[in-house]
This record gives sequence, structure tokens and C-alpha cells, in this order.
Amino acid sequence: MAKTSDGLSSVVQQIRFVGRGSGAVKTLGGFKKSHHTVPDAVNASTTAFLGKLCAGEIAEEAEGFFQRSKEAFGYKRKDLSLDVASPLAVLTTKDFTLEWAYALDESDPAAWTLTRTLHGVTRSDFLGTEACAEVFGGLFSELVFALTKGASVEAVIDVIEGLEQESGDGDEAEVGAALRVDYPSDCGHCVVSVEGVAATVKFEGAELAMVFPRSGGPQELLEGFAAVRAAFSLTKNKALAGLLK
Repeated sequence: MAKTSDGLSSVVQQIRFVGRGSGAVKTLGGFKKSHHTVPDAVNASTTAFLGKLCAGEIAEEAEGFFQRSKEAFGYKRKDLSLDVASPLAVLTTKDFTLEWAYALDESDPAAWTLTRTLHGVTRSDFLGTEACAEVFGGLFSELVFALTKGASVEAVIDVIEGLEQESGDGDEAEVGAALRVDYPSDCGHCVVSVEGVAATVKFEGAELAMVFPRSGGPQELLEGFAAVRAAFSLTKNKALAGLLK
């Protein structure tokens, strides 16, 4: 695998690649304008209704990934399985798990959201393969980590704001100019921006999510992670440098 992911397994307990989609409920294949009405609330009944409406879409996409994975990775029957129970589906293989989850939009029940999540990667070299790029290219826009060693949000904010105030020469001064942190008044999370890196980093203490402006394959997202990790490692603060070391 490329050097961008070296040492990754020693830092995080879990890596999740996340991709999102959305649309109007009335555009789903199972929606019949002459029989159905658009949901106006999110509850067990409307969620079950959504499951019926999107059954065709989720089954078709999941089956497509089953077939592409079998071909690209050379899997045999025992190497993978597909479970579809609309609005959910799970493709489980010997190397990874890919999940789909349709849901009604909480802020607009007339719309649906689709979350695709790749996790449970079992081999460190898997994500850098050409087959992986072929199957998952352009699918994900978020890289989420459950960290083995977390830190308080306030501590991370204070460190970065301290770097921003540094003056003079040296690595810390350069890092202070390269990092920016934004946060709400309750400090429930913070968003870190790194100069020259398109992705932003949302930190919530035990979990860190990198959000990219456009979708890509797993290896592309890992390269963005490497750039952020390099900026963090230049600081002399052990808590900040250790998050992504």
C-alpha cells in the first residue's frame, strides 16, 4: 500500500469511508403518484413505507457491487455474501464490509438520504490496490476515525489558537499559519482547516471526521489524511501531534 497509510492501524480503532446521496421520495421507483402520498413526518410507519419505495434501487445497487467485487477481487462464493432488507443492505466480504442505509430526511420528510459506509477493512494493503480504486472510485466524501487516543475538544482548540499566536521562525510558526480552528460556543466540536488541504477536519473528542469537497476513492481520501497528519505532527504538543501520528 502507498506510504500515505503507513501506521494507520496503530492510531485508530476503526476507519469508515462514508458517501452520501439524497433525492425526493416521489422519484423512487416504488412511489406511485396515483396511490401514494409524500411523507410529512419521520416515524416507524413512514420509515417502513420508505423501505418499500426504495426496495428496487437498493437491491439493484447492492447486487451491482456484489458482482463487481466478485470480479475485481477474484472472490469465490464463500468469500462474500449480500443481505438486503430494504431500506438497509450489507455486503460482507473477507476484506471489507459495505453498508447502505436509506432514511427519510429529518428536516424534510419528503426527501430521502442514502449513506454508503465502507468499514472493517482487514488488510492494510487492500485500499491501495487498483481493484479497490476500480470498485470504489468516486464513492466517498468523508473519512471517519474512532481514535484509540482521544483528547478534549477544548484542549485541541487551545493548542491551535496558541499556535496561531506564535511569532518568529521555525516549524511551530509555520504550523500556526497553516492551521485554523472554528467552533461553536459550547465547544461540542471543532473544525480544523489546513492550508493547502481541501478537506476539513471535524473533531468531537473520541471521533474525527475528514470532510472532502468532492467524492473520491479510499486512497484519495487517505492522501488527504496524510497531509493533515503531517501538519499536526509538526506541533510540539503531544496531544495534538498524537491524534493522527
